[in-house]
Amino acid sequence: MKDLITINDLSTQDLNSIFELTKELKKEKAKYHDVLKGKTISLVFQKPSNRTLVSFQVGMYQLGGNSVYLSPNEINLGIRESIKDVAKTLSRYTDAIVLRTFEHKNVLEMAKEAGVPLINGLSDLLHPCQALTDVYTVKEKLGEREKIILAYIGDGNNVCNSLLYACVKYGIQINISTPKGYLPNSKVLKESQATAHANNSAVNIFEQPESAVQGADVVYTDVWASMGKEDEAAQRRKLFKAFQVNKRLVSLAKRDCLVMHCLPAHRGEEITDEVLDSKNSVVFDQAENRLHVQKAILTILLKGNL
Repeated sequence: MKDLITINDLSTQDLNSIFELTKELKKEKAKYHDVLKGKTISLVFQKPSNRTLVSFQVGMYQLGGNSVYLSPNEINLGIRESIKDVAKTLSRYTDAIVLRTFEHKNVLEMAKEAGVPLINGLSDLLHPCQALTDVYTVKEKLGEREKIILAYIGDGNNVCNSLLYACVKYGIQINISTPKGYLPNSKVLKESQATAHANNSAVNIFEQPESAVQGADVVYTDVWASMGKEDEAAQRRKLFKAFQVNKRLVSLAKRDCLVMHCLPAHRGEEITDEVLDSKNSVVFDQAENRLHVQKAILTILLKGNL
């Protein structure tokens, strides 16, 4: 693969390659301390970030490489300087570009114009690095269970879209429950349902979150109002109130279910403190794995599979 734009472009074998290398890099950090020596990535971020920014910066450092962070003020993408010119310039300076942006069309244009690998660090449509990490974490914690059910509760946002692509590639059944009008992207949903059918998996939509979590191995949620939707926050709090992941809802899933959240969390809204800090929660293991999975992605894109 030249770029990482969407998980839908990856085969199950691609996922296996990423996950196998992730496991090795996580276990043998010192062994790969100079695998990307002399390589530099540019981090072009229109949106604020904690995990994406730090994990890519630290990941490159641990692999012997370097990173350059470009905040909105440095470039003012598409206004001060066109995406085309930014892509072509950064391709002369650095070995890969990580773009964290609002509109998904920016990712597509940057990838088209760049002469180096482009990694989608988040767009309004997709968040592939997060979803790859999520599936890796599920497999790491649950092993090779014959059937895994992941219940996603809340907003059908970019994380949910990428989770759909990732879960069905790996044969994980995904149950989704959102308020009316907040389902995942219709094209993503259609494509995921087709892939699920081919992989002996399933994509199920439920009106009630209680039905979605019945027998689930994983209960996953995200904020109700993503970045760029802040003006809808008050309205969404009313609509999403019944979709809170709390002790009562989690009790309907399997007793040993994993609780996941991509963070940042609005504690007391989409998830309660009691659940986020419970023994079922793997939220911070999940956050840590962003580092390891992205190190594998960077290594494959810039060096080839080891």
